[in-house]
Amino acid sequence: MRLLMLGGTEFVGRAVVEAALARGWDVTVFHRGRHEPPAGVRSLHGDRTSPDGLAALAGTEEEWDVVVDTWSAAPRVVRDSARLLADRARRYVYVSSCSVYAWPPAAGYDEDSPVVEGASADAEQTDYARDKRGGELAVLDAFGAERALLVRAGLILGPYENIGRLPWWLDRMARGGPVLAPGPRELPLQYVDVRDLAEWTLGAVEAGAEGAYNVISPSGHATMGALLDACVQVAGGPAAGSPAAEGPAELRWTDPEVVLAAGIEPWIQLPVWVPPGSESYDAMHRADVSRAVGDGLRCRPVAETVADTWSWLQGIGGTAPQRPDRPVVGLDPSVEAKVLGG
Repeated sequence: MRLLMLGGTEFVGRAVVEAALARGWDVTVFHRGRHEPPAGVRSLHGDRTSPDGLAALAGTEEEWDVVVDTWSAAPRVVRDSARLLADRARRYVYVSSCSVYAWPPAAGYDEDSPVVEGASADAEQTDYARDKRGGELAVLDAFGAERALLVRAGLILGPYENIGRLPWWLDRMARGGPVLAPGPRELPLQYVDVRDLAEWTLGAVEAGAEGAYNVISPSGHATMGALLDACVQVAGGPAAGSPAAEGPAELRWTDPEVVLAAGIEPWIQLPVWVPPGSESYDAMHRADVSRAVGDGLRCRPVAETVADTWSWLQGIGGTAPQRPDRPVVGLDPSVEAKVLGG
């Protein structure tokens, strides 16, 4: 298989490239040149936001079996790429998002649920939901439904994360001491390890899948307790190599009502967590993923995702990369201490 990866040097794109190389695929990576791609690929450079940003692609006569695109901003950028490649690639995979569903999505929403209105393939950047939906429309317009695969991801965790959610929890455990753990402990979570997302996507390409798929774990694949316990296990004490300046990490489970009363913002200040019973919880952690599971989605244990992310963090010096277009996540230590009565 010949893959053209648009991006491919960070997080999701990098995981897709590594998975493709492991399968023996021939991989071309089109990127800005700001980060080194994995070894074993051919690089083409260009900035898709510039007027002549696709010149390197336009100037080659190469053809590909599949294009994978993770673009998250102005849909017109996806439109231009898809139109250019429509006669030179057999299939186009767009890594989209469950954010494309009309708000608020009902618990158990599936691929046939209503999507946001007002999206356009020709649009400049607006908001995340309409940008992603506009990207989907751009691919469908250029490639048609039979040659398009729309991978609607949810919460993505794992090595190479440049959003900061799991890295923040790991760093917090490494600091040690009492940790504000937002409850309930048995709160079901829904996420996907970036490597499982990549493997499913490539397998779906090989199987000729088309259309939209919600690609996240079944709800409850892990719980808030299992996630934070795994973080403590690998990063939260002397046995994990933590300096533990405040002593080993100790989870202090706190009722959602107490967390919210303190003015703490779910998802942003306490990454991954949103209170049960809220519209946000249903949107983030209760999607129907039976279509993807039926077509081969397999999700590794949360302990493996956490341990591998911690190992990656240590290997790059302990500081995770941060996407400039995403908010910095995490809770101020003084706020945490106040809630815990410190």
